[in-house]
Amino acid sequence: MKNAVPKNDKKRRKQLVEDVAKLEREMEQRHREELEQLKLAFVDSKEKKAALEKEREERIAEAEIENLAGARHVESEKLAQILAARELEIKHIPSDGHCMYGALEDQLREQDCALTVAALRKRTAEYMQSHSEDFLPFLTNPNTGNVYTPEEFGKYCDDIVNTAAWGGQLELRALSHILQTPIEVLQADAPPIVVGEEYSRNPLVLVYMRHAYGLGEHYNSVTRLVNSATENCN
Repeated sequence: MKNAVPKNDKKRRKQLVEDVAKLEREMEQRHREELEQLKLAFVDSKEKKAALEKEREERIAEAEIENLAGARHVESEKLAQILAARELEIKHIPSDGHCMYGALEDQLREQDCALTVAALRKRTAEYMQSHSEDFLPFLTNPNTGNVYTPEEFGKYCDDIVNTAAWGGQLELRALSHILQTPIEVLQADAPPIVVGEEYSRNPLVLVYMRHAYGLGEHYNSVTRLVNSATENCN
């Protein structure tokens, strides 16, 4: 801009210098104001984030307080007492539809038996299909209330193998025969259920929980209760 004014026009050059200086001051002032606005926005954002985080923590705390008095907590406390009397504690199994088979897999692993969830499912379905007269009368169509047809029973067994279909007492009965081992199921509000009592081996022990997860019923395994006194000696 300075070069656009003739050198001998001192008045215009002086005015131009003043205009440039004024423009630079205005730009600097605008820059400072923008920085200040950014700082305020950043502080405001941090405060909002902190407020949201505090609200979230308060909700979690409230949920935990509710849960302490809820069915899940009561059930867990009762089971802990039942298991402690046997020097056992819960060993958690994922809630993925395979929990009963997963709990048995865990129990069998403690006995150096390497049967997997997939293998247990396959053998359960095969046993039930070959002994359909022992299981078919206990399976009914939820829509009609009628006992399963052979076709429906076949699909039921296929689902045991090919899906994450939840296992229950019928499958436990089949597995007790397959393994020739009693299976004991501990519960918080009912006496233990034992299937396969005709077998003399030490039972496999599962824990049945009605309120463990939002979806409802769940099986866990058990393990020996860690003795704190023994731990302190190590």
